[in-house]
Amino acid sequence: MANILLACSSVYGYTRRICEFVKAELEGRGHRADVVDLADAGRDLGRYDVIVIGASIRHGKHRPAVSDFICEHRALLTARPGAFFSVNLVARKPDKNTPQTNPYVRKFLRRIPWQPRLVGVFAGNVDYPRYDAFDRTIIRLIMWLTNGPTDPQARIEFTDWTEVRRYAERIAALARGQAAAQGDSR
Repeated sequence: MANILLACSSVYGYTRRICEFVKAELEGRGHRADVVDLADAGRDLGRYDVIVIGASIRHGKHRPAVSDFICEHRALLTARPGAFFSVNLVARKPDKNTPQTNPYVRKFLRRIPWQPRLVGVFAGNVDYPRYDAFDRTIIRLIMWLTNGPTDPQARIEFTDWTEVRRYAERIAALARGQAAAQGDSR
């Protein structure tokens, strides 16, 4: 059994929802998992066997706190099995829903000093009624430019939950590998 941290950077709570889903999947496989806001995640990082960072895109970028966190905790992140996933609406398109084809993930991974062992990308959701006026306008413009939904009352979930489950399985495999490595060193 591994102790797994799911640190999330979420604006409207959808990335946290994905983290909670992953947590349930991991706990169903016998692991212990905590979902923590990224701002609070650095306190007890050393007690986790596997560290997963989930981050949403806001106005075309991951929030600066995500790369700041990675830079600050680079040594520990590098020393442990780690994973990263991005939640963005571009991933709703079949040709942009993998780490290799998603422009946000590719750009982010080039900019940070950490290369996680596992990378995922998931399509998020559109929830126009929940957004403030500025975000609603910007997201509708982006959706119009990319042939997405623009109805200001639309609430659409694009997430492939089967793919999220597969990602959780891969995190569990990382955890098993870490547990085996710790067993070998004891």
